Amino acid sequence: MNLVKLFEMQEELDRFIQANNSAAGDLFVKKGLALIVELAELANETRAFKFWSSKGPSERDVILEEYVDSIHFLLSVGIEKGLDDLTEWPEPAADFDLTTLFLMTNSSILEFLEEQSMAAYREVWGCYGAIARVLGFSYDEVLEAYVSKNQKNYDRQKNGY
Repeated sequence: MNLVKLFEMQEELDRFIQANNSAAGDLFVKKGLALIVELAELANETRAFKFWSSKGPSERDVILEEYVDSIHFLLSVGIEKGLDDLTEWPEPAADFDLTTLFLMTNSSILEFLEEQSMAAYREVWGCYGAIARVLGFSYDEVLEAYVSKNQKNYDRQKNGY
């Protein structure tokens, strides 16, 4: 999947948000934490780790929206570090169960936050690709959901979110 359009859209959204909010401090660190939180919210909606509960996962569209929330911040941290020249979604990581993939993804995010290299950034993308594959999300679905959520984020900002 080509990422150029997503990086462009995210960069415009980031500029809009930062121009209309008092964005102080290290935004890379704040966005990095937001990425970790969004990953946890995604895991929570899948309920993949909740062996103690018989309640199933959230609706597919809820899980997809949480997934693209992560993609927003994944793009944004890449932009912060000048890694927005990543044009294609890297090959997904190997398939594991979702719980293992969430742990792997969290670990790769933490490594990227420390290392801030293209190799570490590509690894995070690979983990997210594996999560998408296990959840049954096509790249087209991810793109469509991203575009929709991007607009929703603009609307939220305009309405004092």
